[in-house]
Amino acid sequence: MATRSDMALEIQLGAVEKETTEEAVRSALTAAFTHMHSGGNGRRRGGKALVEHLEVARGAAAGAGEWHVVRLLQDSLDYAEGRINQLDFIERYRIFQDGARRELNRDFAASSLRAMHEWLIAASEAYLRDHPGASAQEVLSHFRSQRADTSFLQAPDDRPGRYVIPRGMSEISLWLERLLRSDRIEIENPASEARRLATSPEALALLAADHDGRLILQAAELQRRTAGLRALRAVVDAADATEADLQRALQGNHWIFGGRYVGEAARRRLVPGDEVDIPLIRADGALHIVELKRSMGLKKPLIKRHRNAWVPADAVHEAVGQAVNYLVGLDENRARIREEFGIETRRAGALVLLGHPALHADVPEEEVAETLRTFNAHVTRVEVLTYKELLDNAERSLAVGVGPA
Repeated sequence: MATRSDMALEIQLGAVEKETTEEAVRSALTAAFTHMHSGGNGRRRGGKALVEHLEVARGAAAGAGEWHVVRLLQDSLDYAEGRINQLDFIERYRIFQDGARRELNRDFAASSLRAMHEWLIAASEAYLRDHPGASAQEVLSHFRSQRADTSFLQAPDDRPGRYVIPRGMSEISLWLERLLRSDRIEIENPASEARRLATSPEALALLAADHDGRLILQAAELQRRTAGLRALRAVVDAADATEADLQRALQGNHWIFGGRYVGEAARRRLVPGDEVDIPLIRADGALHIVELKRSMGLKKPLIKRHRNAWVPADAVHEAVGQAVNYLVGLDENRARIREEFGIETRRAGALVLLGHPALHADVPEEEVAETLRTFNAHVTRVEVLTYKELLDNAERSLAVGVGPA
């Protein structure tokens, strides 16, 4: 969606301006206000320029250690770029203080909830009249199938004031997405192509007024993540997989590393002579680097026995040392990196991925994991994970459910 620029954002940014004492932050916010008011005819301008001004303000706040201002500006960016709902944003920051609007939102939510329950009761009674012996599980299954079709709600022209949920449209939508992802049709980007088809007049007739294709996009994103995870696991389990193979399998899948990261940096060479494997960007705008070593192809042990206890072996210490050297280089070049690339490295951290518990067939997997967890507890800016633990964490996040596509 287009960058949002409205009164709520302007009021919230005004509150942010009062919170900061850093002149560079105020200057960037002034530039943002000037841009917003340059639309003419009372319209506020958004666009890439507004986002850039807010990112500059966020970077300046981070450089000054004003982390509460960084959080406020990150919310401003999320709202401007459509990642925070308008009503949530207004309520979170009490944008309008007259009280009446908050009561209106509350009453609207209450009336919607009441109407939903009344509809559920009526629909359940109707289903039970047609299926008198239905169990509670069958009733729930009936509503689950209806839930998938609600995205295709129609308002027929010949029946004003009436709305229709066409049954089975979600299955058609999912069929279309799976067809695009199969080897029967060659499409470079199935998710974007599904979105294009879902918003075309021809597809609208097929998908029964699914105007923005949300259902297809969510299904496609879940499918993409599942396929990406499956491909990564195959590379991780391959004894001959190189670091380059692992990097290719991980590229573009920053969600695997958890919800703390909002994307990957475009540049991998930030310091002369050093090129990080995967540069991640945290939600606060700071850099987090990922250092990749081999998985099943690792030639050295992960842990070793020392005085009746398991401790990290040389392979772990060598990889951590390399990551620390990267962090030192980022610290020494912090000002230049922030000025040239807009990336904050002051609080940069590192994740080292290496090895697999299966390399130690004679050691319980939990012992390997516990040894590395104990080691991580004593290291400040570097974390060590095996590829299996990373994959298991990602599998659990998929089981919970995928976020917006």
